[in-house]
Amino acid sequence: MIALRSRHLLLAFAAAPLALGLAACKKDTAESAAPAGSALAKIAAPAGQKWEDVITATATGGMLMGNPQAKIKLVEYGSLSCPHCARFAQEAMEPLKTEFVASGRVSYEYRSFAIHPQDIPLTVLVRCAPKESFFPLVEQIYGNFDAMQKPLEDPAVQKAAEAAGSLPPAQHYPALADALKYTDFFAARGVSVDQAHACLANIQTATQVANNAKTYGEAGVNQTPTLVLNGFQLPADQSEWPKVAEALRAAGSR
Repeated sequence: MIALRSRHLLLAFAAAPLALGLAACKKDTAESAAPAGSALAKIAAPAGQKWEDVITATATGGMLMGNPQAKIKLVEYGSLSCPHCARFAQEAMEPLKTEFVASGRVSYEYRSFAIHPQDIPLTVLVRCAPKESFFPLVEQIYGNFDAMQKPLEDPAVQKAAEAAGSLPPAQHYPALADALKYTDFFAARGVSVDQAHACLANIQTATQVANNAKTYGEAGVNQTPTLVLNGFQLPADQSEWPKVAEALRAAGSR
């Protein structure tokens, strides 16, 4: 979990350039039961490809893995600074890809829901590389979650993050990412420091991340992870991976 002091510091930092909003809980649809259906046949990927390598940017601000025409659609609203999302990813990502997405019957869309200010530079950075790198970078963040949170406990890091808030808008997020060691983390994974700084300096991109969060909140998403299966928002007690896998099979991926 993020230390309270550092979280307050980062919230204060983000308040000036961007506004993040959450709305009251409201399900995506009026359905009252998880979707169920007959077993679906597997669908072959395009020649020379695997469905888990087919990545598509969506109009909703997400990134979709798999067959864009899959009849079973799983959407996750996740925060890149959320420990529950990290645990879900650590348990789910490999079987989700190999058992479900690879079959062509299931697509998986990740929508980054910026509930903490550090989610903004993290989201910008995972989208800074080619789209094929998006999910591997998200997996790297979640797989190294504790190590990435550790700098938030350091008073020197907190001071540097606070100082970043006084910089001109185009320098806010490069400085914050440097303070939180994000640029070093991504540089070790193929996104150079110069490339990261250029992406983070684009305030329009950061603003879009925040606007997406506002839109998701207004649609009723109020926690992370929130999982939506074919338009049905799974209850919180069914958002652990074994329950999600059961729901995918019940929907026809079996």
